[in-house]
Amino acid sequence: MFEQYDIEKMPGHWVLARMGKKVLRPGGRELTEDLIAALRITSDDAVVEFAPGIGNTAQAIFKRKPLSYVGVDQNEEAIKHLASLSPNDNYVFINGNITSPGIEEGTATVVFGEAVLTMQTEESKHAVAAEAYRLLKSGGRYGIHEIALQPDTIDEDLRARITGELSREIHVGARPLTSKEWTGLLTGAGFRIETILEKPMHMLNLSRVVRDEGVLGTARIAFNIATTPNAARRIAGMRNIFTRYHGNLSAIGIVATKE
Repeated sequence: MFEQYDIEKMPGHWVLARMGKKVLRPGGRELTEDLIAALRITSDDAVVEFAPGIGNTAQAIFKRKPLSYVGVDQNEEAIKHLASLSPNDNYVFINGNITSPGIEEGTATVVFGEAVLTMQTEESKHAVAAEAYRLLKSGGRYGIHEIALQPDTIDEDLRARITGELSREIHVGARPLTSKEWTGLLTGAGFRIETILEKPMHMLNLSRVVRDEGVLGTARIAFNIATTPNAARRIAGMRNIFTRYHGNLSAIGIVATKE
C-alpha cells in the first residue's frame, strides 16, 4: 500500500505502517477498544468512520455487526486497500473529504474518527465536528481519539515548541488541544459530553507496542526497522519527541451525544 512512497517524505504513521505496525492510534488498541465499547455499537447502528486509514479500527467495528458502515478517506491508495476488508455490501469505503463526504444529513447513529482532528487547522477542526453533528440523528454518538496537551493551562511557548517539533518529525501539521479545549470543540458544535478517557502517549514504547501488536508482530516490526535505516531514523525522531514531552502529551478519547 505504501511501497511507492519515499520514507523520508511520507507521513509518520505511513512509515510505521510500512514497517508493519497495525495499531497507529495515539492511545493504542486499549483506548480504541474502550471507545468502541463506550459508543455501544449494535446491529441497529449506521456507522460512519472518518479517515479509517489501514482499516484496523474498521475491522473492530465490523465485529459489532452494525446495520451499515461507511468509511470516508481522501487517500485513493487507502481506499483500494480498505475495499478488500469489507465483509459485505453494507460495509463500504468511499473516497472523499470528511468535511463534505456526500452522505445524507441525519442518517448516522455513530460517527467515529481517530487521529483525524489533531492534524487539522482550527477552522478544519470545527468543520469536521460540524459535519459529524450534521450526519448524526438525534441521540447519535460521536467518538474521537486524539493527542491531548497537558495541562489545560499549558504555557503557550511550550505548546508552540511541541507542535512545531511534532509537525517536523511526522511530516504532517500537528495541532493537538488540551482536554478542556477538545471538550470545548465538541460542546461548541452542539454535542453533550458523555465519556472522557485518557491514556499515556506511549505509542512507541516497547511495552505498548507488544500489547498492541503481540510478540511476533513486534519482532517483525523490529526486524523491518533494523533493516531499513531511513525508517529507523524517522521512527527514532518521533519516539524522542514522545519521550521528551511525555509529561505534556497524552491520548484522549471522547464520546459525545447529539441532543
